[in-house]
Amino acid sequence: MTTTGEMHRTAGGPWWWERRRSAVLDVGLAVASAVECGVEGVGFARDAGVPAAVGVVFGVLAGSMLVLRRRWPIAVVLIGVAVTPARMGVLLSVVGLYTLAASEMPRRIIGALAGMSFVGTLIVSVVRAQQDAGHGNLVRVGDWFVPFVAITTSLGVTAPPLLLGLYVGARRRLMESLRERNDSLERELQLLAERAEERAEWARGEERTRIAREMHDVVAHRVSLMVVHAAALQAVARKDPEKAVKNAALVGDMGRQALTELREMLGVMRSGGGGRREPGAGAGVPLAAVGVAAAAAAAASRVVDEEDGPCLRDLDELVGQSRAAGMVVELLVEGDTRSYVAAVEQTAYRVVQEALTNVHKHAAGAKTYVRLAHRVSEIAMQVENEPPPSDGDAGVGVRLPSGGNGLVGMKERVAGLGGVFVCGPTDAGGYRVSAVLPAA
Repeated sequence: MTTTGEMHRTAGGPWWWERRRSAVLDVGLAVASAVECGVEGVGFARDAGVPAAVGVVFGVLAGSMLVLRRRWPIAVVLIGVAVTPARMGVLLSVVGLYTLAASEMPRRIIGALAGMSFVGTLIVSVVRAQQDAGHGNLVRVGDWFVPFVAITTSLGVTAPPLLLGLYVGARRRLMESLRERNDSLERELQLLAERAEERAEWARGEERTRIAREMHDVVAHRVSLMVVHAAALQAVARKDPEKAVKNAALVGDMGRQALTELREMLGVMRSGGGGRREPGAGAGVPLAAVGVAAAAAAAASRVVDEEDGPCLRDLDELVGQSRAAGMVVELLVEGDTRSYVAAVEQTAYRVVQEALTNVHKHAAGAKTYVRLAHRVSEIAMQVENEPPPSDGDAGVGVRLPSGGNGLVGMKERVAGLGGVFVCGPTDAGGYRVSAVLPAA
């Protein structure tokens, strides 16, 4: 109900009723009240000296007002108080008081109307009891009898419907509060589910990006060196068979290393999947389980990377592979060599590796300088190449495709650790890649 006693209308009932059975109940009560008031209207007409038909019509009209109890409970109670001196409308008063007490009316209004009904019933009961005692209809037992009967009758007509209505109204409000709280919790759960789905999708995207970056770093460098050696092998196969055999062996070693690292990465990806799954098996998996599984897979992958991934100690071998491919590379290390966390060492190694790969792709034969500086709270690395030879002899027959992901991957790796990444051409016509990573 609203504060005016009007029920919120919903689909299913006519006019102001929210359900059809409520309308049927109110109409039935109104008919019963009209019959009661109509019968009592005969006595009222006799006492008032008016025709009986007038009394009956008056009673029927007054009693039928009970049909409005849900719409205007205050009006129904006031009508019940008004017809109380006519000795009619008991059902009208009782049901009206119950409806008023069960509504969301202010307590002061309910108390005032209940007091009016009580006083009116008390006065009528006292007058009626005195009249019956004067006519000899009651045996006189004492002066206390009339007040006792009047007060008992008034309380019996007023108190039970009032208390019952207050209880029903409080219970209705409690149920409405619980229903609203349940709806609020459902909305919050739906919002949390949507956020969990977004986080899971974001985690899946991040993991796909990380896996793509790892595969690029692992495969691109090895394959680039293989292409360079294959080109050199083609060039010297007839002129220098011994060097051709050496280059062929290097190509084989590079291929085996690339396959080994690729198998390790695929093994990590498979181990995080928890075994083979049938199509559609994940349709009923809760979002929380998806998030936990994704986090576990990512954590397992990171653990394997930290244990088996490259580190700064492997830079000499990395530079040696480029030298074996014909690149002139100088490695300069500044500061005291020390160990760092696995993520920092792997990122530093991958930056140097990708920079050397780019030199093979875009500046074959160019002299390259690799600098590594160990500082107090950071580690810096720089790979700079001179312009490639103008004659292009070193790069004859070598064509290495580029997907444009190398620099992006390096920047993402460095930024993920809170470092700084800068790259660009030099004034001399070469290219420089620089990165600074925090030591911790």
